[in-house]
Amino acid sequence: MLIRGTYTFTGRYKSHLELEPATATKEVKMAEDIQAKLEKYRTAPFDARFPNQNQTRNCWSNYLDYHRCQKVLDAKGVDTTPCDWYKRVYKSLCPLSWVQKWDDQREEGTFPGKI
Repeated sequence: MLIRGTYTFTGRYKSHLELEPATATKEVKMAEDIQAKLEKYRTAPFDARFPNQNQTRNCWSNYLDYHRCQKVLDAKGVDTTPCDWYKRVYKSLCPLSWVQKWDDQREEGTFPGKI
C-alpha cells in the first residue's frame, strides 16, 4: 500500500526517509475510507431494454419506477426497502440537475411523468 504524507530527510545523503506519524495515520485512514467506498460502489447494471449508449430513457424509467414502487408499497403499508434498487440505478445514471428538477416538479404538481 502506498502511504503518502510529509517526509523529512535524515542522513548525509538524504537516503533515509522518515514519515511523520500524525500525518501517516491520517493518510492511511483516508485511504482505507476510500477503499471501503470503492468496494461498496456499484453502478447501474446492463438493461436489455436500453442497449445503446444513450441512457436517458433508462434514467427516466428508473426514476419513475422508484417513485411508483414507493407509492404502491406506502399505500400497502409495506417496507419500501426493495425500491432502493431503482433509486441506486437512477442515481447512477441521471445527472443531479435532472433529479432536482424532477423532484421540484413533483412537489409543485407539474411533473410530466405518470407515477
